[in-house]
This record gives sequence, C-alpha cells and structure tokens, in this order.
Amino acid sequence: MRFRHLRLGNWRNFVHVDVPLAARVFLAGPNASGKSNLLDALRFLHDIVAVGGGLRSAVARRGGLSGIRCLAARHRPDVLVDVMIGNGNGGGRARWRYRLGFGADDQRLPIVKEESVWDGDSPILSRPSAEDRKDPERLRQTHLEQTNANREFRSIAEFLGSVRYLHIVPQILRQGERSGGRSGDPFGGDFLERIASTPPRTRAARLRKILHALEAAVPQMRDLEVWRDKHGTPHLRGRYEHWRHNAGWQTEDQFSDGTLRLLGLLWALLDGHGPLLLEEPELSLHTEVVRRISGIFAGIQRSRPRQIVVSTHSADLLSDEGIGGDEVLLLRPSAEGTTVTAASADRQIRDLLEGGASVADAVLPATAAEDASQLALFGE
Repeated sequence: MRFRHLRLGNWRNFVHVDVPLAARVFLAGPNASGKSNLLDALRFLHDIVAVGGGLRSAVARRGGLSGIRCLAARHRPDVLVDVMIGNGNGGGRARWRYRLGFGADDQRLPIVKEESVWDGDSPILSRPSAEDRKDPERLRQTHLEQTNANREFRSIAEFLGSVRYLHIVPQILRQGERSGGRSGDPFGGDFLERIASTPPRTRAARLRKILHALEAAVPQMRDLEVWRDKHGTPHLRGRYEHWRHNAGWQTEDQFSDGTLRLLGLLWALLDGHGPLLLEEPELSLHTEVVRRISGIFAGIQRSRPRQIVVSTHSADLLSDEGIGGDEVLLLRPSAEGTTVTAASADRQIRDLLEGGASVADAVLPATAAEDASQLALFGE
C-alpha cells in the first residue's frame, strides 16, 4: 500500500495542501519552506498508531497545538490531515481515505473534531457520533489508535504503522551508549541495535548487498560485519585493503559521515515495506554517489512496491532523467503560507521539461532565494 493523495489544513507552514503523491516523491523548495514539515504530516499519522503513541502523544511531541497550527491561518483553530491510500506502485483508484480534524479543548489538550473513514465510496466511520456527543471524553482519542474501535479499517492503522522516517546523524550513531532505551530513533540512536537484532541470515544477506554497493562508493572497503563488545553494545566493523593482513579494520566511530549516511540509507531501503520518509539523503555524499540515489530508489521499487518520499536541495540528485515532473512537489513560501504544487502542474516548468530540460534545471531555479546574492556581501 502507499499514499495516493494528501490534504492538509492549518498544518505548520501550510494553510492548505491538496496534492497527489507518486510512488517516488521529491520535495523541492527553499530553506524553511516546509519540506520537513510536509514529511512530518505523514509521520504524525504513524505516531498516532505507534505503540505508546496516540493523538495526545503525537501532538505533544510537536509542541502542542500551538506548535502545529499555521500562523498564516489566522482564525482557523483546527488542524486537518486527510490521506487517500491505495495498493502498490501501479495506477488505479485509492481504496481507503482517512480524514482527521482536531483542535484544543478549554484545557488546551487535543480533541477530535472530525474523524472519517471511507472504504472506496462507502463511509464506514463518521465522528463525532451520537455516543461521542453523550460522552465527549471519547473525543480525546481517535478510533484509529484503538484496536477495539478500528476493526473495520485496521489495515489503515497497520499501514500507517509501517511508515518510517529516517535522518541519520552520524554523531549520534557513533555514541557509545546510543539507544538509551529508545526504539525506532530516526536519527540513528538505536540503528546499530536494529541491525544486530535482525535475524542472522537476513542480516548477512542485507550486509552483503550493502557491501557490494559500498565497494563502488567507498574506496578500498572490502568487508562489513556487526559484532557486540563485552558490554553487549553492537558495533559495525569494516575492513579496508591494507598491505598488512587484517590490519585494515575500522569501527563505526572511524567511518566517515558519508559512509555512515550511505550505509544507513541502504539498510533503511532494505528494512521494511511501508513508506520511507527521507531528509536530504545527499548530505555528506560525493556528487557521483548523489547522482545515483534516485536510480537506487527505482531499483528497490522494481523488487518491492515501497513508496519513498524525499526532501532535497540537490541538483545532482534531481538531474536523473528518469524523474518525472509528477514526482516532484514544488514548495513556494509566502506571507499567506507555503503553497505546494506538482512540478508538472506548473506551465513554465512543464514546458521546460517537454523541451528536454532535467527536473533539476526546470525546478531548482524556482526554489532559489531571490536575494541569495546578498550573502556575498557578508562581512563587508
């Protein structure tokens, strides 16, 4: 399954969003336009259904309602997240639609204002219900997060639970006591523990595939393995070609930032089946590697129908001729909030693409800060 369409109301940078989502989605826009916040709308739905999650927890993790509401929305106090979900990477209509509107009560705690589910054209949930009106305390939770209430649409909850967000921070991954009891840390805190806890045969097969890719990108790397030290802490170990036999081993604290980021990206692509949300995967990587990232995504999707949503500033990443205008969402900030449109819906960009320009050449000039040249005057 994958997201087919996204609608947002009063969400962070956005007064209103209404866009289709392809199997690969590249978010392009200037700094602070809301690329991370658009990814976070999908992550928010995951947090509602996650173990230990729920609406109240998901809102609290984002600083409460005041941290979510769009400042440009003015007198619109409620927030809306509305997704359509369908099967696989192919065409066809979306099967499911889930719509959640929420606001704050008198104590500034989140409360459901609207929760609706459709199976095709058939509505199967509409809240507030008569029971909700009799007992308003019920509106402090979504039906989505309750196993005794989501039976008819539990496949939506399971799908949202499979959404994964990743933004590996090498400095966190290198820390000796990484996990601190956390699970699913998107910044790498428990990344090595997740690798070490993978069934041995699956882990070995994935590491072989990753090593093959790293050999093409990281000079002299020839082996890769996971081991636990005497305290049980997991580590990565890579062997590099060296004139002395067995003298070229390094652990993750000696790996470069680029090696750790690429390794994390490749593992994440192989680990799981739900939508993968990525923040600027080009960071710390050589230009020639970045140019291959979208092709790596396409290769993964040929073997498994997994949706990938990526924020990026990289001309190298977007230079791939295989990226279509319908796969790129263009974010344009303004005083009235950021607008989001498919690049193919912009006539000027569409004309450039039809004329043979790459997505990078057609889209990125539209995301450039108008006064960026003034930065050269800094210090004068």
